[in-house]
Amino acid sequence: MDGGQQYNPRTVEEVFRDFKGRRAGLIKALTTDVEDFFQMCDPEKENLCLYGFPSEQWEVALPAEEVPPELPEPALGINFARDGMQEKDWISLVAVHSDAWLLSVAFYFGARFGFDRADRKRLFNMINDLPTIFEVVTGMAKKQLKEKSSVSNHSSNKAKSNSNSKSKYSRAQPKHEDDDGGLEGEEDEQGETLCGACGESYASDEFWICCDICETWFHGKCVKITPARAEHIKQYKCPSCTNTKKARIGP
Repeated sequence: MDGGQQYNPRTVEEVFRDFKGRRAGLIKALTTDVEDFFQMCDPEKENLCLYGFPSEQWEVALPAEEVPPELPEPALGINFARDGMQEKDWISLVAVHSDAWLLSVAFYFGARFGFDRADRKRLFNMINDLPTIFEVVTGMAKKQLKEKSSVSNHSSNKAKSNSNSKSKYSRAQPKHEDDDGGLEGEEDEQGETLCGACGESYASDEFWICCDICETWFHGKCVKITPARAEHIKQYKCPSCTNTKKARIGP
């Protein structure tokens, strides 16, 4: 629907970049933009689909009219179940279908442009290194990260959080090799700090902010917070904690 005729990634790296862009758009719809997404999915409307685009944007729209479509289509009629389920359960269901759609699009490109066994395996491994949308939306990604963290790393993270408690934000520190030259493997075992929205690690000198409620770190761009705006925030609450509070208060 988003111009499959205009944009066709042909290499593993291009397909993965396409995957990450669509994934970021879908995560945005189900987290930071969830209120707008909820309103757009009116059960009184026709069958609607949630699309994620390589530009990291999203859209709720009717499915493509051509048969067969240029790209695999997302789950049809997500709006019909909106008022028949708890909002949290409905969002989780949409997240599961979104994960399935992302994989179908990625491997559609792989099949169309003749990826061999090695390329398909490499693409899957690159995709599998990222948390699923379902894991991000339900908080499972954060839970898994905490379970992987060692006691020593947990203490260092607390110290980092406390040292920035006045400003409520910081800039990520670049990673360094340890004395033995180790990098990714040992960092993963100790629990690398990941963004609670997109599930990816922080780049050097990139603005990020910590939620005062759940103590989860986020890219500023993922939660639409700038350094200037953060200066005026006394207590920052991430989208998940804000939505949880609204759910408890009720309409």
